[in-house]
Amino acid sequence: MRSVQRLSVAAGLVLIAAALSAFAAPSLPERVVTNWDAAGRPAGTLPRATAVWLSPAIMAGLVLLLAALPRIDPLRENVAAFRPTYDWFVVALTAFLFVVHAGILAFNLGYEFPFTSLIVAGVSLLVYYVGAVLPRTERNWLMGIRTPWTLSSDAVWDRTHRLGGRLFKLAALVGLAGLAFGEYAVVLLVGPVVTAAVVSAAYSYVAYSRMERGDGGSVDPGSET
Repeated sequence: MRSVQRLSVAAGLVLIAAALSAFAAPSLPERVVTNWDAAGRPAGTLPRATAVWLSPAIMAGLVLLLAALPRIDPLRENVAAFRPTYDWFVVALTAFLFVVHAGILAFNLGYEFPFTSLIVAGVSLLVYYVGAVLPRTERNWLMGIRTPWTLSSDAVWDRTHRLGGRLFKLAALVGLAGLAFGEYAVVLLVGPVVTAAVVSAAYSYVAYSRMERGDGGSVDPGSET
């Protein structure tokens, strides 16, 4: 399957989102709920015309941007090596935004449900997917844990992304488990994800420093597997 075919899946989701907006718009209230607090209570609205078309517009812009960025990456040869992984990430991100958009429309059409739980579940699944694909990425400027140390060394990039993949998958599982704790679910998702990102970035510095001193082999997080 070529890149254009994979990205056409994301484009198809954008078109379906736009079709859903056109179908639902006449039945929506003048003010559409678009924000919820941590407890799942509506906390903000937008005018109907803005609410129904904003998400499809953002999705379309994001797909176009992410499709174009590999062409200008200074390390585009590396991106080409994992282009299927990159493209499917674009599809996964677009699918998440599609679910959020469909959820907003459904809620405002009268199908009430804990919207915050939908977001937490969706983000957790997306974070788990990120954790799964991180070890498959090559050094680049678009996708991954990009620090001065990972971008300076293929070895540090590989080691950091193996560790980061595990941490992000663990953070996602904690986020999913947090759905059982009501309004604390957001904290139980955001906290572990931020921790995973900080620990991964810090590890990249440690790995690079140890390699500079000549004992890099001792910091390979994949050495035990």
